[in-house]
Amino acid sequence: MSAVAVKGKWQQGIVPRNFHWIIDGQLAVCERPGGYGVNHRRVRRQEEIVWIREQGFTSVISLIGAPHNLHNYDELGVSWQHWPFHRDEDVSGFQRRNFPQITAMISGGGKLLIHQEELGDNVCGLIGAYLLWSGLVDNAPDSVTILERMVQRQLGPHGREIVAVADRLVSRA
Repeated sequence: MSAVAVKGKWQQGIVPRNFHWIIDGQLAVCERPGGYGVNHRRVRRQEEIVWIREQGFTSVISLIGAPHNLHNYDELGVSWQHWPFHRDEDVSGFQRRNFPQITAMISGGGKLLIHQEELGDNVCGLIGAYLLWSGLVDNAPDSVTILERMVQRQLGPHGREIVAVADRLVSRA
């Protein structure tokens, strides 16, 4: 009988704050590993990146404007991409440019984690927009409702506008 080594708690890492699966086993969201602002902790960041690695995520997509701490993913062997998404971003262009990439990555067997500083309207709005754009949800109101249930937070006006942009893109297609 062979013994299976059980990883210690540190070796397993810790789940990032506000982690939620959007498409089970394929697409998830969370706040920035380690927290943001004055709550950011280097040790927590490392433990959360370890967890991300141990869960088999094929890529982390950071929507944070600056490339701060992205080198930490390299140090822990986690693939990442930097897609800065600012509040005043050309939302339509961002969606046209990046949504096909998300689809290609997850349909190719990828497991993606998308984050920004906090799990706020930017990230949640983009994910709601992606659900609509990809055809996983039929209309904007349902996309907002489903997304709010998944992430257990209400989508504000900015997030709803991001979903509305996808609705306009889908309507023109």
